[in-house]
Amino acid sequence: MNEVAKTNLLGLTQPQLEAFFESIGEKRFRAGQVMKWIHHFGVDDFDAMTNIGKALREKLKACAEIRGPEVVSQSISSDGTRKWVVRVASGSCVETVYIPQNGRGTLCVSSQAGCALDCSFCSTGKQGFNSDLTAAEIIGQVWLANKSFGTVPGKADRAITNVVMMGMGEPLLNFDNVVAAMTIMMDDLGYGISKRKVTLSTSGVAPMIDKLGEVTDVALALSLHAPNDELRNKLVPINKKYPLAVVLDACRRYIDRLGEKRSLTVEYTLLKDVNDQPEHAAQLTALLKDFPCKINLIPFNPFPHSGYERPSNNAIRRFQDLLHHAGFNVTVRTTRGDDIDAACGQLVGQVMDRTRRSERYIAVRQLNGEADAPRSAASRT
Repeated sequence: MNEVAKTNLLGLTQPQLEAFFESIGEKRFRAGQVMKWIHHFGVDDFDAMTNIGKALREKLKACAEIRGPEVVSQSISSDGTRKWVVRVASGSCVETVYIPQNGRGTLCVSSQAGCALDCSFCSTGKQGFNSDLTAAEIIGQVWLANKSFGTVPGKADRAITNVVMMGMGEPLLNFDNVVAAMTIMMDDLGYGISKRKVTLSTSGVAPMIDKLGEVTDVALALSLHAPNDELRNKLVPINKKYPLAVVLDACRRYIDRLGEKRSLTVEYTLLKDVNDQPEHAAQLTALLKDFPCKINLIPFNPFPHSGYERPSNNAIRRFQDLLHHAGFNVTVRTTRGDDIDAACGQLVGQVMDRTRRSERYIAVRQLNGEADAPRSAASRT
């Protein structure tokens, strides 16, 4: 006789959990009680839920479970950054990173095992793609990290103050699961994180940006990385389908819908001699003129076989100054956790690549004799 699959309550939003309790003949208010136990206290044992009667606890044990992703390893950087490698149901492993800085604790969460997109400067993209993460596997990264600090979300001194959907994967290509997980992050019965402190980062899936605006009001970040379509087509291939004008129009509609003087975060990875020149700064200035945004410059973090290099500090400052003088709010992201390969663009996990992209990528690099050599300027133009 086959065992009936149990419902994993970890990834259910409050309305979904209320519907679950109704489906097993229980009152809807039980959802709030159980959500607090799961997310406020990190409980995964129904017997520990002391304000729930024994009969209901036994019923829950028979038909439900609270199961987060399996932690394969945890690394702690010399600067306090932490990285977890967790195994998901598909068998692949994804990575989650916690970054403490200036009184904030930012958790970078993955949404896919690998990534269906192939941005040329991102190590995740070179792993190919295996699967979307479930809502339980996405919120489970927050749940695991929160438990590791022994903190309760209701406390003012909680370790995780911000969550960014900037880990492995393109969040908008796993829309429903990502939205459900972010909803739990912001729910007072979940983690109670402000909508301004939950950020979704996209490479520019324009139709899904519009869809996102219909269901949530989290902060939005755009992985831009190039100031013109010709260069962005090479760095961020999805630009061929959704060019800059289309993507920026979708972002403007999203920001306009939010109101409240909200703005777009523009992420721009600086690559030596590729997109870091004064003419690129001038093009970026023209592109984003009158757009409500702040620009986050990210010095490239090297990884094997990338073919790119990090610009010099002088080049980074020059690019920042040019944008500042044009009137933009510009920050340079401090590289954190690079000693444990946890810096931006370095997340790789262990992806069981259904696309065989990683295999092809290494083969081409070796064939060209470029396994460790940076790209020449000629090959980038």
